Amino acid sequence: MIAAARALLALALLAVFYALVAAMVLLWGAFLAAALWTAAEPGVQTPPMSVVTACAAFAPIVFGMVWAVIRTARPAVSREDAVTVTRRGAPELWRTVEELALAVGTRPPARIRLTAEVNAAVTEDAPLLGLAPGRRVLYLGMPLLACLSPAELRAVLAHELGHFSRRHSRFGAVAHRGAAGLDAARQAIQEASAANHLVRLYAGWPLLLLGLYTRVFRWLTRPVRRRQELEADREAARVAGPGAMADALRSTAALEAAWQEFLADFLAPMRRATGRIPDDPFRAFAHMVEAPEVREPLAVLRARAVERPADPDDAHPALATRLERLARLPAPEPGAEPLFPDAPSPDPLTPDPLSLQPRYAVALGRVMLSGPNAGKRVPWRDWLTELAEYRATRILTPLAEVVRGVEEAEGAGHQKAGPEAVPIGEPEAERFPEPEAGPAAQPDALTVQRVLRLLDGGRRMPLARALNSRLSHGERTPHPEQTERDDPLGFLADALAVLIGAQLVARGTAYWAMNWTGPSILVPPDGIAPETIRTWADTAVRLPGQTQRLGLHLAALGVDERAPLPCPARGTADGPMPGEKARRISITPEVTGPARRRIVAVGALALTVLVVMTGWTFALWANKDEPSYPRIPVTRWNDRYQPGGGTGTDPAPYPTYQRPTFPDRQTIPTYQPPLPPPIHIEPVIPRSAP
Repeated sequence: MIAAARALLALALLAVFYALVAAMVLLWGAFLAAALWTAAEPGVQTPPMSVVTACAAFAPIVFGMVWAVIRTARPAVSREDAVTVTRRGAPELWRTVEELALAVGTRPPARIRLTAEVNAAVTEDAPLLGLAPGRRVLYLGMPLLACLSPAELRAVLAHELGHFSRRHSRFGAVAHRGAAGLDAARQAIQEASAANHLVRLYAGWPLLLLGLYTRVFRWLTRPVRRRQELEADREAARVAGPGAMADALRSTAALEAAWQEFLADFLAPMRRATGRIPDDPFRAFAHMVEAPEVREPLAVLRARAVERPADPDDAHPALATRLERLARLPAPEPGAEPLFPDAPSPDPLTPDPLSLQPRYAVALGRVMLSGPNAGKRVPWRDWLTELAEYRATRILTPLAEVVRGVEEAEGAGHQKAGPEAVPIGEPEAERFPEPEAGPAAQPDALTVQRVLRLLDGGRRMPLARALNSRLSHGERTPHPEQTERDDPLGFLADALAVLIGAQLVARGTAYWAMNWTGPSILVPPDGIAPETIRTWADTAVRLPGQTQRLGLHLAALGVDERAPLPCPARGTADGPMPGEKARRISITPEVTGPARRRIVAVGALALTVLVVMTGWTFALWANKDEPSYPRIPVTRWNDRYQPGGGTGTDPAPYPTYQRPTFPDRQTIPTYQPPLPPPIHIEPVIPRSAP
């Protein structure tokens, strides 16, 4: 009941999301119409450029949301990184898939496609968000097909087909496409903000709201989908057996980690250093998984996978929970026959009935490692031989640099000392003569003679310190955890032993055996133990005066101390590996090729909306009618008006108007104030008469 309520609420949230996208489109269109209508109004003095700019700024987000909805609503397109397997190319695989589909009670897939992932899935290209039936496609990871046992592979396929038998595909498709639509909408906003600085100003709030909406949607759908995964496990256990299903879950988790380690630690470094890749990387990976030294690391990976908690965003429950549920299932009855009984161990010369033709693996390898700079493809067995040599001799590159540096420092010291410098002793000069001049002479090539000369000259400690400072973690073989304080001369002895082994391999009397958990192992000529050469080199490095004994041993093996190592053809391959990010220095967010094209399209869309709307708005604003003002009614002139009144036949030259007359008004009396009486001033003192 709770699961059904969660499912209904999740579907309601998805419907609300689509309704919000539709409302956003309508609101954006309303603003566009309002801008155009305002520009055509006669009373507007300036066009509404602020509204036009806002519409252009919001256009990438609006179209991005619409694109996300359309992409999730329509059936998924076929993956470009997959290879289709025909019935003629893998009849046993097709027969097994059809039998499993019949056993779980569902129809088989219409196509089987191989991928380079450690995963398997059955998808249905159904329209209407997956509510209508469609064509089913089985995606099967080639690493699983190459490394799982037949029983484990049947359990994995039965689990994927069990989703359809339990009718999980309807809700699972809706939930998956809904979450994919929300993620695509967030991705569209992020790409729009990366392409448009104006969008970046307001993209924070939409991203925050979409993030919260996505989190709530996943929180509602996660328990339902995890319950469906447990039901599919139970269906696969019924068909293939609980033990096979449990082993398949553990092996798949371990193979996923091992595949990533194979790509990062073996395929990618070899590709960058030599520019060579295997034509069938999955056979090389299977060779690594089947190696005896890898069994213990794989067991550790299986144990770690059981202890790892479930990812909050993953629809699959924790592996420990799934194994616990499988252990609770009742065991089959003693007399019951399994649907797919395990066949006895096949003959090594007999191919696996579920194996494919090599051309499918080669074609998938070309899809996985594609591009003009992918590298040169070689047979996978030859690639393993080159990989063993590369992993063994990569310590010789820093050794050559260190030898050159110490010799230059020694030569500078002799030049600074002047004529009083002590020359090389006569016995040492006889043993280490100058290299012969000629076209084949290589003065800077690393030779055993140059290393032994520095050891006899008392330069073992400067040589060891310089080598220890240049070695990386991967080159500190066979003791990666060892430091200079523990044994300062240990790495120098290892490098000298590798140099001697490389000379033996160049002569064709020895070879390097691949070791996936450590350095490659030198297989010396008959009669010599592999650790003997390491003991010779260690004695020559640690004990002064023992280089002559080492020289005698090398002469007995036919090794010329003055012979330089043959330089193999080295190339480089650019571009990232699958699952590896391209290394570049940039302040802009890293985007892939399709994302970069979408970012360019977003910028072009915003610019197009801005230019078109600006031109349209200005056109409406420029061609609008003049504004009309209210007029005062005026009596029309009569063209035939004559002075003196009346009308005549001859019009007057100009109209005359009579003087307006007004009614008689009473005269207002004027009031004048009376004048004051005159004042006569007589003198007080009478004026004297003259």
